[in-house]
Amino acid sequence: MTGLRADFRLARGDFRLDVAISTPGQGVTALFGRSGCGKTTLLRCLAGLERAAGGCRLGEEVWQDDGRRLFVPTHRRPIGYVLQEPSLFPHLSVRGNLEYGWRRVPARRQQVVFDEVVELLGLGRHLDRSPAGLSGGERQRVSVARALLTSPRLLLMDEPLSALDHASKQEILPYFERLHDGLRLPIVYVSHSPDEVARLADQMILLQGGRVLGAGPVAELLVRLDLPLARDTEAGAVIDGRVAEHDDVYGLTRIAIAGGRLALPRLDRPIGAPARVRIHARDVSLALDEPGTSSILNILPVRILEIVELDRTQVLIRLAAGRDDETQVLARITRRSRDLLRLAPGREVYAQVKAVALVD
Repeated sequence: MTGLRADFRLARGDFRLDVAISTPGQGVTALFGRSGCGKTTLLRCLAGLERAAGGCRLGEEVWQDDGRRLFVPTHRRPIGYVLQEPSLFPHLSVRGNLEYGWRRVPARRQQVVFDEVVELLGLGRHLDRSPAGLSGGERQRVSVARALLTSPRLLLMDEPLSALDHASKQEILPYFERLHDGLRLPIVYVSHSPDEVARLADQMILLQGGRVLGAGPVAELLVRLDLPLARDTEAGAVIDGRVAEHDDVYGLTRIAIAGGRLALPRLDRPIGAPARVRIHARDVSLALDEPGTSSILNILPVRILEIVELDRTQVLIRLAAGRDDETQVLARITRRSRDLLRLAPGREVYAQVKAVALVD
């Protein structure tokens, strides 16, 4: 067992945390939910900064077991912790800040290479600079690098982009994607941004009122009609595929997914490269027969899995494509359209996708 497992119970005033979670041994697990749902409290419990009843273990290493009266303090847990605001030492250069984390770990326990972390986060040309002269995104990259240089077995990130403006977020997100692809350790990432989760996370734990509403792969949770995510105005599906071909005549790239292909504006990625796309429920319409000539490029044969009514005017429909329903999308249409088309679970229809966005 290499993953993280924990259960915590905590009461503070009117707030109650009562959760049991598990994550894989690598990849990004997002703790997602509205403000006040318990995301940061849970993260602090994992770090040992908050004392709650329960237990916590990473792989075979037990950090808390109330039954055995065992509690490992924060400084003895092999974790890296990245806060919303980078807490860099202003009197040290970037190199000095990184070496502070690096030198805290005895040489025999160092599991990462200094130069590789610097390269991963694109900090080579900043090493001699003062933190005061860095942008917000650059400071946060230094903060992440310093955490990694402590050779953690678990990386905890508490809304690391929330204090950044849009431009700084766009600057740093590609580096966070490199963390996802280049690190073989579990990352628990707190966020309230659906876009961040769609872009970075493999797994999601959805919290509400201090409890777990749902947990599992991001692609599955986003299309579950029993969860509030699907009812949001920005609801949509994420789909993982690979670059299948480029059409340089029309400036298009086609992404192969289970059940078909999706056309996007030309991507600067090689054939076979992974690509994650997002399709909003509001951008999907349905037809009983395969559409003929149309300006809509992306049309998928799908099967209706489930229909729920959102209000007096709209319904939400979960659709599946592919041999084993691997690709699932949502469609938000009017009740009148549902009744006119006589849509029901099990019926095969065509999904007309008006917009597909690359999650990058």
